[in-house]
Amino acid sequence: MRRNHVGPAPREHDSEHGWEVAHFLGSTALDGVRMAGFRDRASVGLDMQVLPQPVVVVVIGLGDTPLTVESATAPRPLRSFVASLSPGPARVRGEHVECVEVCLPPLAAHAVLGVSPRELDGSVNGLEDLWGRHARYLREQLTDATTWQERLALTDAFLARRAAGTPSVSPEVAAAWNTIVARRGRVRVAGLAASFGWSRKRLWSRFTDQIGLTPKRAAMLVRFDHAARALCAGESADAVALACGYADQSHLHRDVTALAGCTPRALAGRSTWSPCFPTRSTSGPTSPTAGSPTSATSTCW
Repeated sequence: MRRNHVGPAPREHDSEHGWEVAHFLGSTALDGVRMAGFRDRASVGLDMQVLPQPVVVVVIGLGDTPLTVESATAPRPLRSFVASLSPGPARVRGEHVECVEVCLPPLAAHAVLGVSPRELDGSVNGLEDLWGRHARYLREQLTDATTWQERLALTDAFLARRAAGTPSVSPEVAAAWNTIVARRGRVRVAGLAASFGWSRKRLWSRFTDQIGLTPKRAAMLVRFDHAARALCAGESADAVALACGYADQSHLHRDVTALAGCTPRALAGRSTWSPCFPTRSTSGPTSPTAGSPTSATSTCW
């Protein structure tokens, strides 16, 4: 189903700190999918830590210059890649970057990717490893297109074709995910399972297979997502812990360290927060890496 835009119409282009950001002006064919185009117009370069978010991020690079993805293994040059919900420690670096970024909600990721998100193995994967020649063909189409709106429309149509006729997430799993999101991660798995007449074990198995995380891990991720935004907006750790449902500051500290690989204070000092590309922040102009862009808007936020 389509979700129509509500509120002020988005501007087609933003341009800040050397980055051009193009927003899709139409309605996406798949509910909840967001996308935008990015171009490094001032050669500021890209150096970003990949951080967990409750979306699967697909980045389709344009042109001949690959991005470098650094993870637990050796650095990999990738023109396009997929970052899972919980991608583990990784960085993305690049020069003269031009790309399309797509944020897939977990309920759409299974159909679009063609594999269970569980098979992404909590990492960053090359898109051609999943889509093969279809990924190369899409990248060629986007590179040849002359406008951002044409590129984003081509991407939207491609995603719709990928999802057509594929099995959807079960209604119970979809309802469980939506409940976790609506309650900002404050759920008990046993109670969630009981609300569908399922055992805890059955929900755990089905949810993990179709979403890619256990229900408990998904709740942790959604809660962390809200906490991270609040920290980056300048709120204190104790206020964030209370507002986001953590038992105390120590609980917040453990979750942030586990998911972001740093302390809440260090996370609050970052003005860049998209898993791959920059995002607007109110926390100030500081950047985690010299030369990193600081204020372009990501579709993931």
